[in-house]
Formats: sequence, structure tokens, C-alpha cells
Amino acid sequence: MAQIYIWPTGFVPSPQSVEGDAIRLAGGLVYANEFSLILTEAGQVVTNSRVTARLMDEALNALPPELEAEGRAQWANLQKVHAPMQLGVQGGGERTIRFDQPQVMGILNVTPDSFSDGGKFLDDPQVASDHAAAMLEGGAAIIDIGGESTRPGAAAVWEGDEIKRVIPAVEAVAPMGAAISVDTRRPAVMEAALQSGAHIINDVSALRYDPRSIELASSAKVPVILMHAPGEGDDLHADGNYGNVVFDVFDSLAAQRDRAIAAGIAPEMIILDPGIGFGKSLADNLALLNALPLFHALGQPILLGASRKRMIGALSKEAPAHQRLGGSLALALKGLDAGVQLLRVHDVPETVQARNVWRGMRDAALTDFSTLPGA
Repeated sequence: MAQIYIWPTGFVPSPQSVEGDAIRLAGGLVYANEFSLILTEAGQVVTNSRVTARLMDEALNALPPELEAEGRAQWANLQKVHAPMQLGVQGGGERTIRFDQPQVMGILNVTPDSFSDGGKFLDDPQVASDHAAAMLEGGAAIIDIGGESTRPGAAAVWEGDEIKRVIPAVEAVAPMGAAISVDTRRPAVMEAALQSGAHIINDVSALRYDPRSIELASSAKVPVILMHAPGEGDDLHADGNYGNVVFDVFDSLAAQRDRAIAAGIAPEMIILDPGIGFGKSLADNLALLNALPLFHALGQPILLGASRKRMIGALSKEAPAHQRLGGSLALALKGLDAGVQLLRVHDVPETVQARNVWRGMRDAALTDFSTLPGA
């Protein structure tokens, strides 16, 4: 079956630098003016045309009818301005997450075996609480609390144990006024966390692990983060065999988005995550990072979770997880340049500082160069 993809490939500091021949990518601070209009058949690229923003309508008009509608939907999605996400469920209070600039999500692992900080915040609730408070003070918009390691080879956790780990952390963080996401694939943990003050479900299985999860998310009417992982069941890293990893992940996320909407989850409540490191080789991860702008064509806010990932060690003399700050910031900046709306990170103050400096440069680039001396 023929498929179409509109991949932003050319970027400019401001629309006026190309006389308005650019779009504001996904309502953020990044401007794109050139795009690859890619047609595939049976997973193989048939044509790849370079099109500027001004000529896109003409290029879409020339497509076969069965592809034009999808092409126009993707083109509209690339220009979509995402409304602020309103959070408020059960005991969690009201929160607002804006997507007109990138936001930082801080990671709080209450697990004994996380690849980065396993056990550090599990045994002493005060240490976990202090760390969450420090991340909020450092500029985190969301605290992501997880009680199960999803690193390759990690053992599955009984949901009762996961609840015992997660709920005390949620109850400790909720009074701080934080927006809280719960990183879990089990509906009982989701429900308990929402009742304790969490606002968002972050499921690495994209609500596939347990059929009750999608029903719970729909009835709770809370935002959901759907991540790509190739595996089914306990091993989400299995079956990572791709024809073209970029298009395969894009198509999979499109299918999970549509499945969630069909189940009654509002489109404005869905965030997508390409799942860096989950069932993907180093080459796969690099390809996805370079293709991040394409994923805005799905029409949802994008989350990038690459902090301290194994790929950083592979590219830096096997640096251990706690020595991957430089690589984590490099990948965060890659995400910012691609217009992603959420960065899920361990090192919040450093990432927020990088984001703020990046934003300062973006804001300065919007100055009309024609008014500058010598222009």
C-alpha cells in the first residue's frame, strides 16, 4: 500500500529570513521551510521530492486522491498549534502544561534496579521527596514517577509491589503543587496513582500491555503518553526488526494514536514518544533522533526520553550512566531543534538551563534582520 510522509528537513531562524516561506513547526519556536515529500510502496521509497512551504499546496494537489487527503492532514498537523494541556483529576488539583515552548519532565525512579539510579530513591521516602522538590525548584514542569525498571532484561514487577513503591512517592510529591505523571503499564497502578494525586499516565507499552489500561485511561479522561516499543507482553525490547525504523515507528505511533481515539481518549489528551532505546539498535536510535521533526506530522505533542540512555555510553567510550550528562544535553538540544514539546530527563537544572539559553537564542533570531544596522 502506498504511504506518504512529509518530513521537515530545512530549518531557518525566522520566517522573515526567507520572506515568509516557512511554517512555525507545531506551534513552537522552530521554523521549517523545506520538506521531503516522500512516497513509499511496500515499505520502499518510490519518490522523494524537495518542496518549500510556499509550494506545498501545489505539490499536494498533484498527488493521487488516496494520498492527497493524508498528505493534507500531515501538512496541517505540522502547523498545528497545541493548546495548553489542562490537568486536574481526583485529588491532584489543577495544573496547566503549555506547549508553546519546550517543557522539562523530571524522572523519579522508585525502583531497586533502574539502569541509572536504581535504589537511590526507593528506601528513603524523604530522599525521594527532596529530589522531587529539587527538580521542581530546578524548573521541571512534570515529575514522572515510576516503580518498575524497563531496561533490557529487567524482571517484571508484581503490581502490588509496584503500587507500594509508587503511591508513597505520589503522595509525597502531590502537596508540592507538581504536575505528576505515573510511569506504568499496569491499570491497578494507574488507578491508584490517579486517586493519590497523579495527573498523567505514561505507558511505555502504549496501553497495550493490559487491555484494561486503555479503558481506564478513557474513563479517567486524563492525558496519556503513548511510547513506541516493538515487543509484546513483558519484554518490550523484543521483535525490534524494522524495514525502515523511521517509517515503521511513525506508522506504529499513528496506529496507537488512532486506537486510543477509537477507545474514547480525546486527541488533545494524547502525547507520543518514539521510544528511544526500546528494542532499537544504536543505528536505529540515531535515525529516529535525526527524524524527530517528521513525528509532528502525527498531530500530537512529542516527548523525547533519551537522558542517560545506553546509546550515549556507546558513543562515548562506554561512559557509565551517571557520567552521561554531556551526551544527555546534546540529545536534549537535538530534541529542542526538532521542536519537541517535552524532554524527559534525569538532570533537570542543567537541562532547564540549556533550554533557557536555547530559547534566548531563538527569541533573538526572530528580530527582523532588515531593521538591524547595515541591513
